[in-house]
Amino acid sequence: MNSPANIPNLRFQLDNQQVTATPRPGERLSETLRSQFDARDVKIGCNAGDCGACTVLVDGAPVCACLTPTHQVDGKRVETLGGLYANDPLTQSLADRFLAHGAAQCGICTPGMMVAATALLRDTPTPTADQVEIALSGVLCRCTGYRKIIDAVVGLPPMAQTAPDATSETNTIGAPIPRLDGREKVAGTEAFGDDVAPAGTLEIILIRSPFARAGFTLGDLPAFQAATPGLVAILTAADVPGLNRHGVIPGFIDQPVFAEDETRFRGEAVAAVVLTPEAATTFAPDHFPITWQERPAASDIQTAQHPDTALLHDGHEANVMCGGLVSTGDADAALARADIVVEGTFQTGFVEHAYIEPEAGFARMHNGRIEVSACTQAPVMDLDTLEQVLGMDRTKIRVIPTGVGGGFGSKLDVSVQPYLAIAALKTGQPVRLCYSRTESMQSTTKRHPSDITLKIGATKDGRLSGFRFDGLFNTGAYASWGPTVANRVPVHASGPYCIADYHAQATGIYTNNPPSGAFRGFGVPQSAIAQESLLDVLADRLGMDPLDLRLLNALDNGTPTVCGQIFDQGVGIKPCLTALRPAWDSERAAANSFNADPANIAKGLKRGVGIASGWYGCGNTSISNPSTIKSGLRADGTVVLHQGATDIGQGSNTAITQIFAAALGVPTRKIHRLSGDTDVTPDAGKTSASRQTFISGNAAHLSGLALRAAIIERLNIAPDAALTFEPGQVSARDAAGTQVLDLSTLPEDAEGYVLSASETYDPPTKPLDANGQGIPYAQFGYAAQLCTVQVDTRLGTVTPLKFVAAHDVGQAINPILVQGQIDGGIAQGLGLALMEEYIPGRTENLHDYLIPTIGDVPPIETLIVEVPDAHGPHGAKGLGEHVLIPSAPAILNAIARAAGIRITQVPATPSRVQAEIKKANL
Repeated sequence: MNSPANIPNLRFQLDNQQVTATPRPGERLSETLRSQFDARDVKIGCNAGDCGACTVLVDGAPVCACLTPTHQVDGKRVETLGGLYANDPLTQSLADRFLAHGAAQCGICTPGMMVAATALLRDTPTPTADQVEIALSGVLCRCTGYRKIIDAVVGLPPMAQTAPDATSETNTIGAPIPRLDGREKVAGTEAFGDDVAPAGTLEIILIRSPFARAGFTLGDLPAFQAATPGLVAILTAADVPGLNRHGVIPGFIDQPVFAEDETRFRGEAVAAVVLTPEAATTFAPDHFPITWQERPAASDIQTAQHPDTALLHDGHEANVMCGGLVSTGDADAALARADIVVEGTFQTGFVEHAYIEPEAGFARMHNGRIEVSACTQAPVMDLDTLEQVLGMDRTKIRVIPTGVGGGFGSKLDVSVQPYLAIAALKTGQPVRLCYSRTESMQSTTKRHPSDITLKIGATKDGRLSGFRFDGLFNTGAYASWGPTVANRVPVHASGPYCIADYHAQATGIYTNNPPSGAFRGFGVPQSAIAQESLLDVLADRLGMDPLDLRLLNALDNGTPTVCGQIFDQGVGIKPCLTALRPAWDSERAAANSFNADPANIAKGLKRGVGIASGWYGCGNTSISNPSTIKSGLRADGTVVLHQGATDIGQGSNTAITQIFAAALGVPTRKIHRLSGDTDVTPDAGKTSASRQTFISGNAAHLSGLALRAAIIERLNIAPDAALTFEPGQVSARDAAGTQVLDLSTLPEDAEGYVLSASETYDPPTKPLDANGQGIPYAQFGYAAQLCTVQVDTRLGTVTPLKFVAAHDVGQAINPILVQGQIDGGIAQGLGLALMEEYIPGRTENLHDYLIPTIGDVPPIETLIVEVPDAHGPHGAKGLGEHVLIPSAPAILNAIARAAGIRITQVPATPSRVQAEIKKANL
């Protein structure tokens, strides 16, 4: 670090101490703070000043540390969240408010938010919401939807119970306790993917294709290595010990770790170099010895299906990956006899997950085993993949998930994990890898673009009569979760409505684009845009109120879905729609009044209110989907919960602990939780498909009951006795008195438990037949939302003003987590509808790719609906993906009500809105 190229004797005050740094010329302050002073609370999300996660205070002013050369802070004072949290009562109070409001979810943006908010509160102790929005506008969040952050900084009364003492089922289930893992988030101490590697660890840099499709020839690699100081190893396909393929769906394991002779999308990896940290700072990937031969690429679905287009994968004619179908009755006959038929075509594009944490991790050899730490949504699936890629017995592999700074589906697929493992094996040394923002956006999965044609019929009294849906989904260069999308969409394309004559098919098409994968909804948001938009068109043609039309056709207990599935209880769509009625009436009246004002007419401003519904099946479609949760009691009285359901910000660490605590009869604060680690926690399944509260929650409930039963049996007391866990003993009180179990009298097992319980839950489903009839999911969740927007008809701009969201969660295990999911899902739906458009090669950063900022998300009114499910723990249903599904169509319907135009291609950018207005001569 003290080479002549470094700047010597640079001194500044870091929090409460004077420090000396030796940065390279131009070195970023963020790098200096993290590498020289271990300030890992300074997060790096973009290295371009776009996300604000690295915000620190320099002489009291917030700056992006990634844009600040270290030499500029010579003689100045730098404050980080770590120092502020340790020393500043104002920041400590703010942290408590963040916890109480649920203002930290995944936690990756929280340090930047907290630091920026501290600067604001020092100058303005009682800020308005507008002042908060301005002060925090430079920090992006992808999870929270910002509203709870604003509430926390303004200082509104929180929902959370700040001192939870959940001693019984009654006050554990439904208690809005603060997030149990939240303190680390607001203190900046949670370790994410790039926070776990020790200083001095070897670094991996990937060599990626600059073309959507290209052949390539590697040059003289040994000579290049010998001529490059600090280059420890070069990795190519020849260095993959096992299978040079990965994927997530059996039969579709088609993506190479390293391309072998041709790349299929821009950003695909062909090689990697492993370097010392010093060498990595100056290494230029463009100098790597490789020759490219660019080839014609299939950039879209239409090109991919052209007879002259080369096949991306053998055996997939016309580049068709696979398809899915649900059919019941006779859709064409019903449409032919319908009194009114509406139809339309709808298009959606690639959408980037845009989590603030790029993919990152660390690997090492330890006691003859390979250990991989990475940000992941599915540690056991990572283990499965590494077993194949490394050609190694899985007992020799350990996957240790780090904190996950947002995932939304993309971190279900492996990214850095194979490269880390192969590099650690080849070099025998610890290695680290963190994608740049551009690498992340180039190479990781996206939401599937879709081309949808839909036709819906109805009788003159509003009953749906015939529904035909045809969807083509761009799955990119590799399958990823494309088969899941193809099979899930036809089940859901009906929306939560009763339709007797129905035909829906979805087809995935390979193209030379980044792989499309899982993204909050698995294709259902795209189908909902088409279906909910046309329902509004149908309501207009019928002369019906759009809410009344939906209520008339909504599913209910005892009515079959399009798969022929009948639920005897738990169908909550009608209660959700009914809950919107007051806001539906009042918001439309207010919009009509606004539109009648001559001043607004003169300005070209119009307001409209849109409504949309949604449903979503929790868990895998028609296949086994188990979770296992283990718990144990130690001789010292400690209750341990092995909670392997990865928390990516949605709150599974808290909700599952609450469910377990209720079953056992113990305060949540008394539980010691062990999170995902393939050596320590059993498989709780992947965090996807809104499954964790439902499925892992059920497993936790069963584990708690089993551990409780073991205690009750040994004390021979009533099953409903109240348990108290104390050092070395458990006391139980029932009508007959109090009994004490001396834990020192019980033998310990290999893990140090005197009592333990491991329980598994797998939802009851049945396979779908050739027509998609069967039981795809044990439960659905339901939602209805309305949105009020303002459209500037001269500029084409659309401004959402308010959302009202009614969500049936069965039982709100923790209402503050429910609100957090609703706010965050709506924000992502807003981005889908109005601004987010990933274009390969053009929008590969968070400056050109726009996601909602703190000023874009309007107030959100949450209406929690609780229609208990027959299978969920305490009746609870999943929520995460459900929220986003109706948000975009509600916005599109609101635009139609305001401006009299129908947007059929999202995002509804100002240019598209203005073009439609001009086309309609409005």
